[in-house]
Order: sequence, then C-alpha cells, then structure tokens
Amino acid sequence: MVNDPLSDLVARVKNGYRAKMPEVRLPWSRTKEAVAKVLAEHNFVEKVTKQDQILAIVLKYNGREPALTDIRRVSKPGVRIYSKVKKLPRVLGGIGVNILSTPKGIMGGKQAKKLNVGGEIIAQVW
Repeated sequence: MVNDPLSDLVARVKNGYRAKMPEVRLPWSRTKEAVAKVLAEHNFVEKVTKQDQILAIVLKYNGREPALTDIRRVSKPGVRIYSKVKKLPRVLGGIGVNILSTPKGIMGGKQAKKLNVGGEIIAQVW
C-alpha cells in the first residue's frame, strides 16, 4: 500500500529512466494517468496506456540518453504548495515544466498561464 501515489509515480518514472527500462507499470488512478499524459504532451515520455487497472508508461530516449533529466515532487501530503498563475516558479530557467492540479484539471504550467488559472504544484520536470 502506498500513502502518496503521486510520489510513487515520480519515483517509478525516475528509477525507470535510471535503469534504462523501456516502460514502467504501476496501479492506475485518474490522477496518475492525467500526470502521465502531461509528461507525454511535453515529450518526456513516449506514450501512456491503461490496461486493466494498470498504467503503462513507455519511456522515451534520445539515442541512449533519457528524454527526462529529472522529475521532482513539489507538493507533498504534509506540505501542500499552491501558487497563483502570476507567481508560478520557473523550472530550470524556463526549460522545465511545472505540473499543476487546478480547478480545470491537471495541466502543465504554460497551459495554466494560457487559461489564467493557478493551483497546487504537483511536480517539476526538466
């Protein structure tokens, strides 16, 4: 049993890239699927599929190098981190992406700015 499913997702993706695995599998949830789809939209993972309550994330590599340098969980169950749209932090000088949970769903930082909506910063990816 996992207390923080999003931290589990972050750890599995990070460890999958470090071990040069072709794909990562984890128990499915709507939130995890939404976060994985944001990663796919920003070309950090190849594709995301759901198979019988299992979420399969195909990892993406540029040659032998992972497409993702690092992923970090920001808001944790003990310390939630919220941000207004105008105060969203830049990730690695604008190269990385914030993943936010907003009233309009889970999305990347650029889309949140476009929709003018802030929320909880779930993770940062670069």
